[in-house]
Amino acid sequence: MAGDPLYEAYHDTEWGVPEYDPRALWEKLVLDGFQAGLAWITILRKREAFRAAFDNFDPEKVALYGEADRARLMADAGIVRSNAKIDAAISGARINLDMGGRGEDFSKFLWDFVGGAPIQNRWGGVGDVPAQTPEAVEMAKALKAKGFKFVGPVIVYAFMQATGMVNDHTTDCFRHDPIRALGGKT
Repeated sequence: MAGDPLYEAYHDTEWGVPEYDPRALWEKLVLDGFQAGLAWITILRKREAFRAAFDNFDPEKVALYGEADRARLMADAGIVRSNAKIDAAISGARINLDMGGRGEDFSKFLWDFVGGAPIQNRWGGVGDVPAQTPEAVEMAKALKAKGFKFVGPVIVYAFMQATGMVNDHTTDCFRHDPIRALGGKT
């Protein structure tokens, strides 16, 4: 979305930067799930409304949501109103907490699919960037096995790109080298 200031700011400061905070990772996974069938800019424009509606994506709060919260979310024009996606976010919060309760760190679980460090790709152009990778397929399978929804390999790969698990800035992008300098394996 070149020319859109919000999208450009997201690309220039956030997209591809390695994220390890479990709450932030869960937020991005939920938002990528809400994106299914939509353009990312739609979600980006609604991100602050999503944060307000979902208690800043605090899994402990979202896990307690009941029917009144579902109704409130479905009535909120500031977010994407989809019963299935809202239910997926609420159940995802519960799964996230269950993982933590069993001593499983959400961040480590996700980052283990890339060996704990960003994969440094060297794509020459946007057309070279795949829609999914074997790592995304494996992560999607593992997330689905835990009960997460809206976590197919394409959504998961977009999540991996956004959270810096892979550096998919093309080599001609001014962000490629700074993101590469943040570390990772080639």
